[in-house]
Amino acid sequence: MKKTGIVSLFFGLVLIVSSCKPEGKPIDYGHDKCDYCMMTIVDQRFGCEVVTKKGKVYKFDAVECMVNYVSEKVEDENGLALLFTNTHDHPGKFIDAHSAQYLVSKNMPSPMGMYINPFGDAAEAQKMQQQNGGEIFSWDELRAKFAN
Repeated sequence: MKKTGIVSLFFGLVLIVSSCKPEGKPIDYGHDKCDYCMMTIVDQRFGCEVVTKKGKVYKFDAVECMVNYVSEKVEDENGLALLFTNTHDHPGKFIDAHSAQYLVSKNMPSPMGMYINPFGDAAEAQKMQQQNGGEIFSWDELRAKFAN
């Protein structure tokens, strides 16, 4: 009987700890508002999220809103649990914003007019760069370029 109680307590603690892990939430396109500019999030190629270590989720309609939010509101990015972005090559599917490639091309508009277009596949970003011109950035490079 005592052994069963210990096993139950162990699994209960595992369940509690695993349920506290910060995670993103699906964007309700056409309904959710951007936490930076307050526009409705509609385009599945551009939606983004920031998740704090406490589990608070902030949703954005474009990479530029997420970059501006992080630059203005976050002192240390290490305080964040997750940064997600949708991409041109996989609309509506989140990837880690740190692993994305960002093509900035005047020939490819984005929702907030900074021409930032996220891609999950580097080869696809390069192909679109060849077709549309522009420059490709990593997340850190993009933050440095547009932080001010």
